[in-house]
Amino acid sequence: EAEQRKNDLVVNLAHDIRTPLASVIGYLSLLDEAQDMPAEQRAKYTGITLEKAYRLEQLIEEFFEITRFNLSTIILNKRKINLTFMLQQMADEFYPMMMPQNKQTKVHAPDDLIIWGDADKLARVFNNILKNAIAYSYSDSTIEVTASVEAGNVVIQFANSGDPIPPQKLEVIFERFFRLDTSRSSQTGGSGLGLAIAKEIVTAHGGTITAQSDEIKTTFTVVLPTGNLNPEKSKTQS
Repeated sequence: EAEQRKNDLVVNLAHDIRTPLASVIGYLSLLDEAQDMPAEQRAKYTGITLEKAYRLEQLIEEFFEITRFNLSTIILNKRKINLTFMLQQMADEFYPMMMPQNKQTKVHAPDDLIIWGDADKLARVFNNILKNAIAYSYSDSTIEVTASVEAGNVVIQFANSGDPIPPQKLEVIFERFFRLDTSRSSQTGGSGLGLAIAKEIVTAHGGTITAQSDEIKTTFTVVLPTGNLNPEKSKTQS
């Protein structure tokens, strides 16, 4: 079982590497094609590209450290995170992927919404959800990302307009290797591990992740507790 989990993790990391790589290629292509781009915009795109390159480096390092990874635990390096900034930055990073089909992402969150958590691992969660929302949304549509504080929890929702997910598939969407039908999976690639790993990470933070879908929209909701969290390193059984 441990060996199978290791194999699963290898595939998952390879899957996650595609996102920052696609972003780096997308922004470099924009910079190459628009030679007359204003300096301020060029600096912004360059900064985003560099950040995604660093993220790619981290994933590759994690890939090579799998043999030393204790698969029975998830290590959380919690610190103060500006969630509003993180979500807005992600929306900017996915811009090259959305532009060809005239899609956009809007972030609605209080200024400087702060949470305690593992920034790198939560970034993987939000990246996977947002990537799916973009991939499966209609052309000329908007992905709405909202974050708010409710009853001592931070609630983050990702909503997109697209073909609905059947109820029977919603029940197993967070299982490892689960893939939706051809119209929602093979065309966009993926191993079927992204959402399963997202659930493991959210659960390790003491939170929940759920999905709802109807004819109007599909919404993924992440709930993270604001209490009983501190910036110290913690070890959570997975």
